[in-house]
Amino acid sequence: MKPKLKMTPEQTSDTSHLRSPLGPPPGPVTGAKSIFWNETELRAGWRVLLYLLIVFLIAVAETFLTTLVHLPQLGRTGITASAMLVQECIGVLATFAAAAIMSMIEDRPFGAYGLPLGDAFRARFWQGAAWGIAMVTAMMLLIRAFGGYSFGEVALHGSTLWGYAILWIVVFVFVGLFEEFLFRGYAQYTLATGIGFWPTAAALSALFGAVHLHNGGEDNVGALSVFVIGMFFCLTLWRTGNLWFAVGLHAAFDWGETFLFSVPDSGIVAPGHLLNSSFHGPAWLTGGTVGPEASVMAFVVVGISAVIFAMVFPSRPAMAATVSERPGPPPVPEPPENQTPPNI
Repeated sequence: MKPKLKMTPEQTSDTSHLRSPLGPPPGPVTGAKSIFWNETELRAGWRVLLYLLIVFLIAVAETFLTTLVHLPQLGRTGITASAMLVQECIGVLATFAAAAIMSMIEDRPFGAYGLPLGDAFRARFWQGAAWGIAMVTAMMLLIRAFGGYSFGEVALHGSTLWGYAILWIVVFVFVGLFEEFLFRGYAQYTLATGIGFWPTAAALSALFGAVHLHNGGEDNVGALSVFVIGMFFCLTLWRTGNLWFAVGLHAAFDWGETFLFSVPDSGIVAPGHLLNSSFHGPAWLTGGTVGPEASVMAFVVVGISAVIFAMVFPSRPAMAATVSERPGPPPVPEPPENQTPPNI
């Protein structure tokens, strides 16, 4: 008996062995039929649209329920940690539930979409968190070195300080889970089977930056910085094989901006921060109302971090060979053991 090859969830982008309920109707996949299907299943773009529709419907239902029970809402209670937590929980539940539905429809493991549950909050997550704190600290110290940032006095004390510190950690873990899975989870995995990993990464990172323009105080430079950071997150996905490193980095970076250094994050200044800090100097240095992500130092730090990351985390040939492959025709099934195939 031939040994059965075991593939990790992130290495299962080759979909040729799957029999999806979204498979094409009987007959050759030609003409108008080829607009919707490839040889094995519904084309990647249509599957992503179906996924986003399910996300939207679940999010609408969740928002209605949270409003019904009077949970904090960003539009009503303003920007608070509790309102952000409710919003991010809605996003995480909607994106995860939609992916779980798609995994059943497509007959794929949920972990194939970038967040294998067996790796949840293990080494990769904490490595990413350490990188996130290091990156935001380097960025703020560079701005300070050029005279653009002052720490100010400590704004919180005692149990209030620790309460907000922990609450913001929880909030930003959910932010990391939601944004990474939405932009670099199911959509990244699925579109990569159609147009390749890096074209998909560029398109979704551009969308990631554009969405941030809806934040109050965000500008084009900040959105460009978000695009660059998004591409760095994609590099971590490519090199580590899943999104747990990126989730940890994303959460820690945002926590460092909002709570630890107490500066605007994508133009948003949230209450309950550690310091009464201040910016002073030109916008190219400080990022102005957008915050440090629109500073030239953000581009410097992310660029250097990407180079270091590429050296510290070697490439994964197995993943590189699979995540960008397009599904091929179904393989010819092997005959059972001790049975010769019939003559044709």
